[in-house]
Amino acid sequence: MKAFLILEDGTVFTGTHIGFEKEIISEIVFNTSMAGYLEVLTDPSYAGQAVCMTYPLIGNYGVCREDMESKRAWPDGFIVRELSRMASNFRKDVTIQEFLAEQKIPGIAGIDTRALTKILREKGTMNGMITTNEAYDLSIILPRLKEYTTGNVVEKVTCSHKYKIEGAKTSNRVGKKVALLDFGTKDNIARSLAQRGCDVTVYPAFTKAEEILADGPDGIMLSNGPGDPKECGEIIREIKKLYDTDIPIFAICLGHQLMALATGADTYKLKYGHRGGNHPVKDLRTGRVYISSQNHGYVVDTEQLDPQVAVPAFINVNDGTNEGLSYTGKNIFTVQYHPEACPGPQDSGYLFDRFIEMMEGQKNA
Repeated sequence: MKAFLILEDGTVFTGTHIGFEKEIISEIVFNTSMAGYLEVLTDPSYAGQAVCMTYPLIGNYGVCREDMESKRAWPDGFIVRELSRMASNFRKDVTIQEFLAEQKIPGIAGIDTRALTKILREKGTMNGMITTNEAYDLSIILPRLKEYTTGNVVEKVTCSHKYKIEGAKTSNRVGKKVALLDFGTKDNIARSLAQRGCDVTVYPAFTKAEEILADGPDGIMLSNGPGDPKECGEIIREIKKLYDTDIPIFAICLGHQLMALATGADTYKLKYGHRGGNHPVKDLRTGRVYISSQNHGYVVDTEQLDPQVAVPAFINVNDGTNEGLSYTGKNIFTVQYHPEACPGPQDSGYLFDRFIEMMEGQKNA
């Protein structure tokens, strides 16, 4: 069956329908990872977006449900050059075509994803439609595309109730209690903490600071998540209350942006975002460069940063944008990228160890 990808600038790509049959309008973004398509599909940060994979062959190792980063897939649509017809992996449960259909995600294959990526890089991220309707009318569709916004998608992806994950019982178990605010968290954030012996309590995004503090956490994690951070006004006000305590805080991606907004800084939208597993970031303290996993369309504006509140800790080597902050006089540090990775790279996993060291220092103070 034919399918069409229509961009808000009027560009139309014609390909083959994949996945679930339905028409969607979404923000079109691209991811440069060569592997890890299942982790991309199940990352809640993609809610409100349709993802184009730049690697030309997707689906060759199928879908292993054990590798999912949340309980379901989140993108509105999936765009590939070629979808593998066979899955060659002893761990696979289903093919990617079966998974997309099961998760009700429509997609398009057989288009020139290099050309699409080039358009998004040159003109910036834009909205688009995936449809199988051959009688589409651009005069009707284009105004609809220009009106689309992702809205406050954190509401859509956060957990509905508080739950606990017990830390691994190892000989060097640290036994710290971590409060993880779920703005669209990937499972490997809690897993990375639990593997290090932390007991993790996961809270819905709109939990009041007073409830979190009443549980007596040794540290607080602010997770990744989708959308424009400025849409999260209620959450930002609660984060400011957490900032005002002396509890160590570590924030990732959207959590990093929300902490910056809560303390008076500003954020802005990138032209086409950072999404992939090959982004170099430089630690300004050591001068060392790490390859990181990233998925974000917004960044903190360091021009609006008060050094008495926070200073840049990491930068993106490609474009010089901010990749992390260290908060002055506080046990708080935040990063724009994903140290929990999944599928990789694992270069920045040491940041979880740094967070645990902060909690140990805070407890002994």
